[in-house]
Amino acid sequence: MNIFKGLIIAVGLVAAAPAAAQDWTPEKPIRIVVGFAPGGGTDQTARLIASAAQELFPVPLVVENRPGASGTLAAEMVAKAAPDGYTLLVAGGSESTSVPHHRQTQYSLDDFRGVVRVNREHMVIVSKAGSGLDSIDAVVERAKQNPGTLAYGSSGPAGILHSAFLVFGKEAGIDMVHVPYQGGSPALAALLGGHVDLTIITPGDARAQLDAGTINVLATTSDRADQIPEVSSLSELGYNVNLENMKGLVAPAGTPDAAVAYLQERFAKAMESDAFTTVAARSNITPSFLTGEDFEQAMRSMSDAVADALATGTPATE
Repeated sequence: MNIFKGLIIAVGLVAAAPAAAQDWTPEKPIRIVVGFAPGGGTDQTARLIASAAQELFPVPLVVENRPGASGTLAAEMVAKAAPDGYTLLVAGGSESTSVPHHRQTQYSLDDFRGVVRVNREHMVIVSKAGSGLDSIDAVVERAKQNPGTLAYGSSGPAGILHSAFLVFGKEAGIDMVHVPYQGGSPALAALLGGHVDLTIITPGDARAQLDAGTINVLATTSDRADQIPEVSSLSELGYNVNLENMKGLVAPAGTPDAAVAYLQERFAKAMESDAFTTVAARSNITPSFLTGEDFEQAMRSMSDAVADALATGTPATE
């Protein structure tokens, strides 16, 4: 089914359902808090959905950037905010599913209610061309022959890229060394420079680097990506891994059903608009609607996988 056709059908079902939405109407601006600096992917998602939905709300939708500590500062603030429907967080990525398992935070997933998932970004495991690591089987074989020597780069410690390798390592029964960098671009540069053996990049970057002949594209960590449809997923290759970088809106736990229904109905309707789909395509954002409840379940599934991988012991980090 076409992704946008499927989206419209799903949104139509949701929009018709929540009669409780009529019991709550906002009377002051609604804050959409972003745990990262302006200009990044999380910020783009926030501004896209806020702009598309603004005409459906009688009050301003205000995007507020609160960067710091891998998004956890913003998450802590929203978790402690009044559960009244006026404070939302862009969640679903590292701050939600990964970081709280690596270090202590002042919140957990139980402190939030899902409102709507907006988009998702596939993650792609790659190696340097000519490295001999031209398949997942080759990676597993080398890692088992030389435990603790194969190195992977990530965009930073405790992030979703780091955790994806941990989950894969657990499923494959291998031990690799983690080398954290300050972002995905430095990690890719380290791979191309021969400083690490593996890293994870986006499908768009994978397509560009593959066409340039600089990398081997080994597998996605969820399902197949449209930009590289020929690349298998880890699950297709026999590894029970399903992680991706999601973005959506959550509210503090305890937010009334009527408020959540009102918000979900309007943000879902905004995702049907031509403005939303046009800007999403221009920004290389992949819309992927889920209801608030299903978004919570998707985050919980990934969070549980990360927790399980860490419970088996954390491999070395340089």
